[in-house]
Amino acid sequence: MKFGAHVSITGGIFNAPQNGKDVTCEVIQIFTKNQQQWRVKPLTDEEVEQFKAEEKRTGVKAVCVHASYLINLGGFDKQKLYLSRQNFIAEMERAEALGIPYLVIHPGSHLDEGEQKGLQRISASLNFVFDKCPDFKLKILLETTAGQGTNLGYTFEQLAAMKSKVEAQKRIGVCLDTCHIFAAGYELRSEEGYEKTVSELDKIIGCEQVSVIHVNDSKKEFGSRRDRHEHIGEGEIGIDAFKFLMNDSRFTDVSMILETPKGPKNDMDIENLKRLRGLVE
Repeated sequence: MKFGAHVSITGGIFNAPQNGKDVTCEVIQIFTKNQQQWRVKPLTDEEVEQFKAEEKRTGVKAVCVHASYLINLGGFDKQKLYLSRQNFIAEMERAEALGIPYLVIHPGSHLDEGEQKGLQRISASLNFVFDKCPDFKLKILLETTAGQGTNLGYTFEQLAAMKSKVEAQKRIGVCLDTCHIFAAGYELRSEEGYEKTVSELDKIIGCEQVSVIHVNDSKKEFGSRRDRHEHIGEGEIGIDAFKFLMNDSRFTDVSMILETPKGPKNDMDIENLKRLRGLVE
């Protein structure tokens, strides 16, 4: 089990590994560009080489990229769907160039067109982008969501439905987010509740499909369908759930990535990682 956090790329993408090392990360998640803009500036060969050199120097591996929040693979507006698909391909190209194994994406929103139509559109979008990038080693991870608004992916059944219609099955997996599934109504706080949730995950999707876990407590209450992250053990989920997770042999080889509030000097990443490591028995 390796521990890390989402870290900044301010000043250059090659700064990310050192930013991770500064807060005791073994692995990191990054954006590869400004995630609030459609515009994508191509990575230079020099940037790629410098990034890989910094990974080697620091010993900190970028295990996943988080795709832009602007992307909606489940939308029905033709122009926005075109932009989403093209931007996602650009995200794939950048992650592949950097040698990062996973690209995490919030699956998408149906925007009042209905959940079934939205699920089908997401699968179609995934098939489209995989066809455009047939030789990539990169694996796409669909992230569990809180189900806020018309966002899809808030049940294990929805994720399974999206995945089932993807032709390139070996290229698709899952990123589990503890805050999101709790907000979506999956119990984690008791040992019985945790086991029921993970058993359901295993039955519907398969625990082996989970390659990354976003480890976040929740500011909002159980079943709120609201996505608000909190420091480990300080939110509505509480510390016991994370103890269950840190000692679950089904996730021994899964990277654990924090997306919790940073603090003034990113010092809370250090504290939250310390809390997680301290739970391992």
